[in-house]
Amino acid sequence: MHIAMIGTGYVGLVSGACFAEFGLDVTCVDRDADKIARLRAGEIPIYEPGLEDLVARNVEAGRLRFTTDVGEAIEGAEAVFIAVGTPTRRGDGHADLTYVFDAAAEIAERLRHPTVVVTKSTVPVGTGRRLRAMLRARRPDLDIEVASNPEFLREGSAIDDFMRPDRVVCGVESERARDVLARAYRPLNLIETPILFTDIETAELIKYATNAFLAMKVTYVNELADLCEKVGADVQQVAKGMGLDRRIGRRFLHAGPGYGGSCFPKDTLALLRTAEEYDSPLRLVETTVQVNEARKRRMVKKIKDALGGSVEGRRIAVLGLTFKPNTDDMRESPSLVVVPALQAEGAEVHAYDPKGMPEARRLLPGVVFGEGPYQVLEGADALVLLTEWPEFRGLDLARARALMRGRVIVDLRNALDPVRAVELGFAYTGVGRPVRRPAVVDAPSDDERERV
Repeated sequence: MHIAMIGTGYVGLVSGACFAEFGLDVTCVDRDADKIARLRAGEIPIYEPGLEDLVARNVEAGRLRFTTDVGEAIEGAEAVFIAVGTPTRRGDGHADLTYVFDAAAEIAERLRHPTVVVTKSTVPVGTGRRLRAMLRARRPDLDIEVASNPEFLREGSAIDDFMRPDRVVCGVESERARDVLARAYRPLNLIETPILFTDIETAELIKYATNAFLAMKVTYVNELADLCEKVGADVQQVAKGMGLDRRIGRRFLHAGPGYGGSCFPKDTLALLRTAEEYDSPLRLVETTVQVNEARKRRMVKKIKDALGGSVEGRRIAVLGLTFKPNTDDMRESPSLVVVPALQAEGAEVHAYDPKGMPEARRLLPGVVFGEGPYQVLEGADALVLLTEWPEFRGLDLARARALMRGRVIVDLRNALDPVRAVELGFAYTGVGRPVRRPAVVDAPSDDERERV
């Protein structure tokens, strides 16, 4: 079975490589000639664990190819997937569908046989209907079906999410489209993955409804964390107690500095705009967006409070800049709010991230970037953990104590050991946990600095 994947961004590249791993013949196409050249040379333009090996293996097997020529890619394809970006449209919060309709227009122009055009991009309800009308108007001579197959890939675990998903959602309007998608995902029958066939509008809405619900879950536990700080409770234990209830579940109940990334921020906004258009307001989602934006600014106050109310003239070591670990994605990351705010308050920010620094250098001017966590900790008045990369969870706090000038830790992911931190003389501030302070907060001795 031959398929084409229009777009080699995060969704398109991961999906194309995974379909090839299923045994399909896949051609990925992108207008960016430089990106295609890099992919042909074996260079992966995004960081996703396991993706480089997956692409290389399927290219070598002859199941995965890359081109800039749409006509070449779609020749003989039983399904043409559109996996281009749908960013937030500037000024009004709607999803910008420019790239989706540009891709569809090019497909219509170059297509020479009947096929199924499948939207894998996240698109508002009604987009499939509009695409169908456009394609039929442009190519009345061809039987072009339209379907929806939204993605549910988490950055950092996208390959596993594709190969072992909770479910696959397919919005179809004909038996032919249903058959094509059923055959594309046939390998998942071996692990009894539920494949849900719906109409197109329902499939489109499932994607937005899912992300908005998860965003609400994250935001709810973040607000609970604030209450825990007021009453002396521990949000991690509260979340554990909640998550053991099978009706709720444990996932997405981790308090932190607010959600970010490429999905939750834009998808919640796009869903709100759709709800407004149909005069069916979603007040919970609206509040979620507002609370999450305020959450990032609240973290700045938390850092200031930990340093006595001011960061003026202080050197702050920030560990982690991406919106989550195991990705190089900086989109809507809390660091893009927290770091500039600290700088505006007069702080000197030194930062390190295992994968995000190339993009961070462009987005965060004035930051001093280090080659590793301990380099940025040297001489710091405070350690602020913003992203819980695995290597930060195992941070040697004794070494950090010897390197730092100050004795303040602000752990915005609750990833460090507060007991150990206090034993070493740190004042520890987490999220949704009581502030912990040692009996005496002292500075590192000259001997300690020498040992490091």
